[in-house]
Amino acid sequence: MGKVVLIIGAGDAIGSAIMRAFANKDYVVCGARRGGEKLDPLVEELRGAGKQAYGFSCDARKEDEVEALFADIETNIGPLDCVVFNIGANVPMTILDTSAKKFMKIWEMATFAGFLAGREAARVMTKRGHGSIIFTGATASMRGAAGFGAFASAKGALRNMVQSLAREMGPQNIHVAHVVIDAAVDTEWIKGMLPDYEERKANDGVVNPDDLAQNYVMLHEQPRSAWTFEMDVRPWAEKW
Repeated sequence: MGKVVLIIGAGDAIGSAIMRAFANKDYVVCGARRGGEKLDPLVEELRGAGKQAYGFSCDARKEDEVEALFADIETNIGPLDCVVFNIGANVPMTILDTSAKKFMKIWEMATFAGFLAGREAARVMTKRGHGSIIFTGATASMRGAAGFGAFASAKGALRNMVQSLAREMGPQNIHVAHVVIDAAVDTEWIKGMLPDYEERKANDGVVNPDDLAQNYVMLHEQPRSAWTFEMDVRPWAEKW
């Protein structure tokens, strides 16, 4: 059995790309999302290529489901060597249009779920004295743009929590990292949002999920004498 990696928020673009990147390095990959059956084609694809892959259903906002997910993997698949938290929750809306219910849901997805994932990963890894916990951030982790108040609030809070976790876990030989994706990622949603999408894509102006995913593997495999806490990623032509 190879080393086991869990991607929470294994969506169709970034999350799936991260699963493929680790599988291609012969890690055992586990993906979790609310509708776990949506992972079946990817799991079959990876298994068909001789890789070890598993899909799970989990609402990462629910403490009991997250605890059960970790227990299932640790008991039936193997000890987790790396956990990636990749839930986005990017829902543009003005403050005036943001209901308390929407604000709370975005916070639950981006912040509270990140806390649950980080806590459970830390609990199992501290027993063994090694591992990596990697969180996906966004431009909103660093600054709040107009129309993204709830998202920026949640992502900024996640980043601060991850900093705290990194300072707690580093002395215990557990690498905690935060990846700031400061650009549009090539997804179906972005394809419909950007009027110049085709031109940007042809010119490497949007983030390729497979290229992005290589950074997660690199962060996990970094030697501990040169750990990165925060990595910001953007295409060569992106303004920042």
